[in-house]
Amino acid sequence: MGGQNFVDYVKLFCRSGKGGAGSTHFFRSRSNPRGGPDGGDGGRGGNIILRGNKQLWTLLPLKYRKHVVADDGASGSGNQSSGISGKDVILDVPLGTVAKDAETGEIHFEIMEDGEEQILVQGGRGGLGNVHFKSATRQAPKYAQPGDPGKEEWKILELKVLADVGLVGFPNAGKSTLLASITAAKPEIANYPFTTLVPNLGIVSYRDMQSFIMADIPGIIEGAHEGRGLGLRFLRHIERNSLLLYMVPIDSENIKKEYEILQQELEEFNPALSHKPHLLAITKCDLVDDEYIELIQGELPENSDPIYISSVSGKGIQELKDRIWQLLSD
Repeated sequence: MGGQNFVDYVKLFCRSGKGGAGSTHFFRSRSNPRGGPDGGDGGRGGNIILRGNKQLWTLLPLKYRKHVVADDGASGSGNQSSGISGKDVILDVPLGTVAKDAETGEIHFEIMEDGEEQILVQGGRGGLGNVHFKSATRQAPKYAQPGDPGKEEWKILELKVLADVGLVGFPNAGKSTLLASITAAKPEIANYPFTTLVPNLGIVSYRDMQSFIMADIPGIIEGAHEGRGLGLRFLRHIERNSLLLYMVPIDSENIKKEYEILQQELEEFNPALSHKPHLLAITKCDLVDDEYIELIQGELPENSDPIYISSVSGKGIQELKDRIWQLLSD
């Protein structure tokens, strides 16, 4: 998932089509020069629709499409002929896309399934023709309904990455290194904070030709839920993961405190995250020996049952996969 190609937020100006006007036509023929009303209805204005597409993983195709305009409906005509409805505009989006009102922040819906369609902006209703207004006392109505206008609204689309496992940790906790070592993903890896600026996805192969999806979420820092660091921009991606893997390096000054800060930041952002299944992985264990690992046992969070791993040497990687698979299966 290339950084320049990953777009998880777009703002669009949307204008749906206006409905066509109803017709005030009257039937005329040589044998019936004063026929009754036969005006048809106007066509519906075009809708703007979002459609889920599992082949997409970014909102990039919409990044430079600032205006989305649907066609107007056609007016009705004689012989009770209805006008043609305006052509809908269908925007394909990745699964996990959330549609919001840009003015109020109200969430309209989320696209979760391939092929799922939801109307983002409704087109105007077509007007009724004069044939609908005929009655015993009004046999020649000379009016019809105009079509309803279309809507002009600003909308926000946000993408929440869908993955089985989300990697959560401070910058330089070894998340990208783990993803690169057990998947075919090629995240940027360097020894400085915030190397990862966009979520990276990889498929982890497991025993008997099985697999699960792992997401490397950009590093969290204390105060992220208030917008510090990369802040709120990427915390929302964690909401869509089935399992959270907290990662704390073994050379951290205080493993327990770092683990608790990560949990607190996620809970402050969304209390529901504290109830997600999770594991704790102590990373970079190739830097120390087994004797040191025994020494720090008392400093670790209670009931965390951590897994000691090294993405460089492969230590604990198979055990990590087994534990993840067991939790996902449960």
